[in-house]
Amino acid sequence: MRFQALGPLTIQLEHGRLDLAGSREQRTLAALLLDTNRVVPVSRLVEAIWDERPPATSVKAVRNCVSALRSRFAEAGAPTGCIVTDSGGYILRVPDDDVDLRVFADQARQGRRMAARGDLPGAVAQLRRALALWRGTAFTGVTGRLIESAAIQLDEQRRNLYEECLSHELALGRGAELVDEIAELAAARPFGERVQGHLMLALSCAGRRTEALEVYHRVRRLLIHEMGIEPGPELSELHRAVLNGDPGLGPVAVARPAAPTRPVRAPVRTTAAAEPPGPPTATPPVPAQLPAQPVAFTGRDPQLDELTGLLDAAVGSGRTTVAVLSGTAGVGKTALAIHFARLVADRFPDGQLYVDLRGFHPTSPRLDPDEAIRGFLGAFGVPPAQIPGGLAAASALLRTILAGRRVLLLLDNARDADDVRPLLPGAPQCLTLITSRSRMTGLVATDGAHPIILHPLPPDDAYRLLTRRLGTARVTAEPAAVASIAIRAAGLPLALAIVTSRAAGHPTFPLQAIADELEQARGSLDGFSDLDTATDVRSVLSWSYHALSDPAARLFRLLSLHPGPELGTAAAASLAGVPAQRARSLLTELAHTHMVTERTPGRYGMHDLLRAYATERASTEEPESERLAATRRMLDHYLSGAYLADLQLNAHRDPIHPPARAESVTVPEIGDRGAAWAWFSREHPGLLNLLRQAGYDGHPVHAWQLGWALTTYLDRRGHWHDQVVVQQIALQAARRVQDPDGQARAHRNISIAQLRQGLHDDAQAHLRHALRLYTALDDPVGQARTLLNLGTVAERRDRPRLALRYAEQALNLFRTAEHRPGQANALNNVGWYHSQLGNHEEALHYCQQALPLQQETGNRYWEAHTWDSIGNAHHQLSQFPQAAKCYQEALSLWREAGERYYEATTLTHLAATEFASGETRAARNKRRQALEILTELGHPDAEQVRSTMQEPT
Repeated sequence: MRFQALGPLTIQLEHGRLDLAGSREQRTLAALLLDTNRVVPVSRLVEAIWDERPPATSVKAVRNCVSALRSRFAEAGAPTGCIVTDSGGYILRVPDDDVDLRVFADQARQGRRMAARGDLPGAVAQLRRALALWRGTAFTGVTGRLIESAAIQLDEQRRNLYEECLSHELALGRGAELVDEIAELAAARPFGERVQGHLMLALSCAGRRTEALEVYHRVRRLLIHEMGIEPGPELSELHRAVLNGDPGLGPVAVARPAAPTRPVRAPVRTTAAAEPPGPPTATPPVPAQLPAQPVAFTGRDPQLDELTGLLDAAVGSGRTTVAVLSGTAGVGKTALAIHFARLVADRFPDGQLYVDLRGFHPTSPRLDPDEAIRGFLGAFGVPPAQIPGGLAAASALLRTILAGRRVLLLLDNARDADDVRPLLPGAPQCLTLITSRSRMTGLVATDGAHPIILHPLPPDDAYRLLTRRLGTARVTAEPAAVASIAIRAAGLPLALAIVTSRAAGHPTFPLQAIADELEQARGSLDGFSDLDTATDVRSVLSWSYHALSDPAARLFRLLSLHPGPELGTAAAASLAGVPAQRARSLLTELAHTHMVTERTPGRYGMHDLLRAYATERASTEEPESERLAATRRMLDHYLSGAYLADLQLNAHRDPIHPPARAESVTVPEIGDRGAAWAWFSREHPGLLNLLRQAGYDGHPVHAWQLGWALTTYLDRRGHWHDQVVVQQIALQAARRVQDPDGQARAHRNISIAQLRQGLHDDAQAHLRHALRLYTALDDPVGQARTLLNLGTVAERRDRPRLALRYAEQALNLFRTAEHRPGQANALNNVGWYHSQLGNHEEALHYCQQALPLQQETGNRYWEAHTWDSIGNAHHQLSQFPQAAKCYQEALSLWREAGERYYEATTLTHLAATEFASGETRAARNKRRQALEILTELGHPDAEQVRSTMQEPT
């Protein structure tokens, strides 16, 4: 069977087509196709079929629907087991090649990789093949909010890929051939400046210069009439090039940069009150990320010798060394990789990188390669704001940084070659170790990776491991029992560790008794049916589980509800509904029996096999009502923590009203800003997974409010890519509960992240949505904050007069609402924009009204902005002593808050004032300080400051 979703949903058979009669069957199949070969929870299928209004019998109805699909497939001659039950949901098991969604994604990735390598003809051919798979709108005719939302995202992916393909074809000089095709696309996207630029280029290539100019004028009229804005600088520059007959026209002229490079001037004012993080050290750090040496590592001598020989042979060969360690779950791939990495770490003095790609995690999503790259770049001190958007660009930056360095990379738990290819270094001095349950034959065949396949430990090594754990005397006293244990454990180091933990914890128990218990125990782990020795592993886990105290076993089950990758004691306490001290003792019991791992002090995680087993036990032993209650307690815990931490970082946000906490929830202790930063840094990965889970599994209020609470942290740390994703989930969640205030907040937060990325068109569109929602709510404060954001967009477009109008409208609304903090911010922005227009006396008038209001409300962050604005006005009026005093006040507040970027900005302003006052030495010192800060931050403004180290012109 071949499944086609890029158009009407169809199932192609060898001799015809299988039609689905009912909308429920269509929605169920569509939801399964969106996540082929992965578990789709029943709750997601319920949402797909009924949106937010499922009947009381919805779970039973889903089972009936899946049963009907299975029958239809069987009648059509499909292989048995096409749809399997797994971990509280269902999996549609089909080859990726038989699903056009997966083929499209794969071909798109291949095409983009070709483009990144400079093979534009090959890229165009591959991208055209991917686009040819489409037969209309995705999932045409399938209704339901979840599927329709996915269809919109898929169609957006197609449009973006189409525009990329056209860009490459224009670069190849094929513009004259593409005029009609691009014109049709441009007609469908009249506001799309990129595609309109493509049309101008194509017409120019065809010698139709007049028509190309008319395209620009038509777009300009439309933008001014409908949105009140001029075309962006890229389209305007292209217009000038066409007007002047520039022979160097090319598609690069309309490609928007990931982040604009702005001149060093006073900071943009925005109601987000952004506070950038502290700087990295001036010297690039040397990452040392390898996990701790595995306990009682035993055996694997042939594999260690093979890896050592591989590394030795690579010296001086000029080639990159990549080794793939593959084998079944629990066979010890990670332990071997870590052990070897630590043995040879001194041969890689420039750093050792580690990442868990979560390729086979039963509940948490796979780690996106883009996120992994961002983590590696961050380890080398690259600020998040300086990491380019797009996987290809970020991957290229990583290779650039690794060039000439001797670095070891350990890429753990990869699912397939696409997980790791973007992470591979090009430098011959580097070593990459990859662990995976897949043999990754594609990586071996095309990328020269060296395969090392791990099998279960042979009996001698298993015996040595048992001896190291239990002692020679005890092992030699009962050789038959030891042999039985080794057989029951199937030679898997994980299973052996669990057994020996049990034996070590009961030194008086005969080993034969343990062997007998292990023989009799039986468990179930259907989610890991690919393990040849799965039955024996289940026996080990089942036995170890039953040895736990009842409270510890209950906590073990409930831990499976946590999306991972790890959690702290307070979160575990909330899951179980017990005090934190009690949870700590239960976690200690679980850690001692190897049912969880204490990865860092007070932070616990689970091996994939253990999590799968915990999930199975929870589904069979915990009533659904208790699973739901535990999930609610967990969400309450994290929302409470995020809300408290956000208040420490940004106490002047308009508050939300979280739902009343369930009983027995442990609230994190977050008493100051330092604790808030630390809490967010620890919980950040899990919070993103949790928010996705809340958004899709029936907790929309927690989802949008958790997204709101993450805003300050993500914005100030420069995680703007994550911020957009988070706020899109929050927006969908707020829509589900029909909360216009939550929707408006999400729109504004998306726009702020997009502004940081230089996506002005997208940011403005979201702000327009927010403004309409706030207007319908009759919320003047929300309207005013949105207008200030629109002013920021206008300023970024070099339209200070329009920005001033927005700020004045905001000021009037804040005054009507008697909102004094908002009035202060708006007064400052009005003054700032007056100064940009040359009205410096007016600027002083407004900013000097803002200052006492900032001081009255205690908003020292915005007070620093206002001192800087007043200083700028005094400087422009040649009142240099007053300007210097204001700048010093601003600097004092920036340093108090740890605001390094704005400290550097104000230092450059103070330097200009000191130069104008004849204090040349002091001015140069200020510029030197600013340059040091900007260099530490990796900010592009550093180059401009460096170029002005001489006296200004």
